[in-house]
Amino acid sequence: MAFSEPNGPGGTPEPPPAASRRRGRRRSPSPHQRERGERRPRGRVPVVIVLLVFLCAVLFLNAVATASVGASSTVHEAGPANEVPPQITDGGPVIDTTQGRTTSSFRMKAKTIALTFDDGPDPTWTPKILDVLKKHDIHGTFFMVGARITEDPKMARRVHAEGNEIGIHTFTHSDMSTIPAWERRLQYSATQMAVVGATGDTTSLLRFPYSSTANAIDDTYWPIIREAGSLNYVTVVADVDGEDWARPGVRKIVENATPKDGVGAAVLMHDAGGNRAETVAALDLYIPKMKKLGYTFTTLSQGIDFGDDRTATVHRTATGSELWRGRAVLYGIWLAHEFVIWCAYLLIIVGALTLARLALMLVLTGRHLYKKRRRRPSEPVTVPVTVVVPAYNESAGIVAAVRSLAACDYVGRAPDGSPVPVEVIVVDDGSTDGTADLVAALGLDHVRVIRVANGGKARALNIGTAASDRPLVIMVDGDTLFEPGSITALLQPFADPAVGAVAGNVKVGNRGSLLGRWQHIEYVTGFAVDRRAHEIMRCMPTVPGAIGAFRREALDRVGGVSDDTLAEDTDLTMALSREGWRVVYQDTARAWTETPATIGQLATQRYRWTYGTMQAMWKHRGAFLDRGPSGRFGRVGLPFLALFGVVLPLLAPLIDVFLIYGLIYYDAALTAAGWLGMLVAQLIIAAVAFRLDREPLRPLWAFPLQQIVYRQLMYVVLIQSVATALTGARLRWQKLRRTGEITTAPR
Repeated sequence: MAFSEPNGPGGTPEPPPAASRRRGRRRSPSPHQRERGERRPRGRVPVVIVLLVFLCAVLFLNAVATASVGASSTVHEAGPANEVPPQITDGGPVIDTTQGRTTSSFRMKAKTIALTFDDGPDPTWTPKILDVLKKHDIHGTFFMVGARITEDPKMARRVHAEGNEIGIHTFTHSDMSTIPAWERRLQYSATQMAVVGATGDTTSLLRFPYSSTANAIDDTYWPIIREAGSLNYVTVVADVDGEDWARPGVRKIVENATPKDGVGAAVLMHDAGGNRAETVAALDLYIPKMKKLGYTFTTLSQGIDFGDDRTATVHRTATGSELWRGRAVLYGIWLAHEFVIWCAYLLIIVGALTLARLALMLVLTGRHLYKKRRRRPSEPVTVPVTVVVPAYNESAGIVAAVRSLAACDYVGRAPDGSPVPVEVIVVDDGSTDGTADLVAALGLDHVRVIRVANGGKARALNIGTAASDRPLVIMVDGDTLFEPGSITALLQPFADPAVGAVAGNVKVGNRGSLLGRWQHIEYVTGFAVDRRAHEIMRCMPTVPGAIGAFRREALDRVGGVSDDTLAEDTDLTMALSREGWRVVYQDTARAWTETPATIGQLATQRYRWTYGTMQAMWKHRGAFLDRGPSGRFGRVGLPFLALFGVVLPLLAPLIDVFLIYGLIYYDAALTAAGWLGMLVAQLIIAAVAFRLDREPLRPLWAFPLQQIVYRQLMYVVLIQSVATALTGARLRWQKLRRTGEITTAPR
């Protein structure tokens, strides 16, 4: 075994200078300078929390505004009325329990009718009813649902502007006996603010959903009526019910709404809640008929017979603060509604893109397999190769990794035909845990150790590459175990002189835990399907650091490995593609690596990967305007990676958020069916990937849970990375703690 010290004879060679043609290359500060100058960006988790809270609040607000929350599926049936004063049950339609009153009930004046309409405003039927009232020169009282006011404030404004009266019919049309007191107060006040925002006036008239006449008030609703009085609301019921909600026919509605013996009446009808064509037609008959009988039509507050000559003030102009709050409610709910609509559009786009990507991956994977079967066998590649292993504090796994490399069966051939064994160069990047000593103590032939001061992975790779002149270079992480035959398989694609790099197949070596299984599923799917598809499109995003082979000529042309980004492997792969080199995938070249064993370590690793990938994309953005291979990569590879690697994952959380939203506030069965359909499509892709990679399907039992838990973590990491990039914060390299617990699972 040869051993080189950096300052002694045969000392460490310096990495090659960057080639002048290298695009986007800029001089970077040393890792030590970055270590001093860079700080871990703060506030990333709060950004995610704020976004999540905002989205949940907007969805809830929209659900409330569209009457999806609290809508009653059953109607309260009248019960005993032992506690209700007879003055109330035998009284009129207006019940005043303000200021602690318990017996104040008022009837309509004789020969006076107040037409009252519930459940609006409705964009179709409210205007038609207003036209009928205007035609006959009368006014009515409209008890409006707050949520519908927020959907159509202009209609509420028209009702008010034409001289009609507005009352409160709660915000979501819920049965008030089924919700707690705090929610009832919220329903009243929210509707009041909606009325104020639309009309500029307040109202104290309140009618409960599903109410009828005074004699139907029971012991359940009497406390609720008194509670409303304590909030300064006057409760309104009806004298007669037109029963237009049942659509019994025009003449039957007229008959039902006709009071007996010439008494005054508050007549109940509806301007929303269904097809109200019969109501509109009935009004056109009813109003002239009642006028001929000597009845006068007026609003409810104008037709009340107080008896003691006192006047009732049920409406007043809102104060400035009330008007401000009312408009804030309207605009806030309008914004929430618009936001949800746009999110729904995005959700459709996300779903379509997800399914399109899955289909595209399957088609391209099939194309890859077809081309591979038709490919003619080539002469075995026997070009001499050097394996470079950058190592920083890798004592846990370096011995096993080096032994697996030294045990390979690949033998190169010199120009004269003599055998040239694989050379392994371990570049110890300033380790403090004895990594270099462990390798040196192995005493293995054709294994060299180069000790350098800590300078980063990219520099270590360049130093190791420069320490040998062999035509092919394999770059391997210090925690990776190679299967026998992997080096031979990895190098065979170089029979094609257009191939500049080969991506191997990385396998999870610590897949025993649930977190390990999730990463195993991710790795298999990503390599077996995605990399095959990327090869066909000629836009391979990354040759993995765990197992990748490079043609030295290709490395020299792009200036070696750059330390401009935290994803040096992605940066290098993009540079090779821009230079016109083919980057291919070799599934039979398998290497086993240790993945993060804790959620925290996983988040740290993926945060660095994601941030580094975005750095690489930004660095190579100029390729979009280039010609030739660089332009092709810029106009195919970069948009594909940006769309499916950044944009789509950023929007994908909408699927899960709307899943919860749909289960609670929408059609639970339809929502669950849609989500399960998406899950099945992704599971099919995963199963195909496992078959292609000759992996047993047993680990896929963890796939549904991966979609529910693991995927959400990846969303958070991506959002954090984007937030870091947008704020301009700089990210420090984070070294993961290795355990060396890697096993090769059975094939």
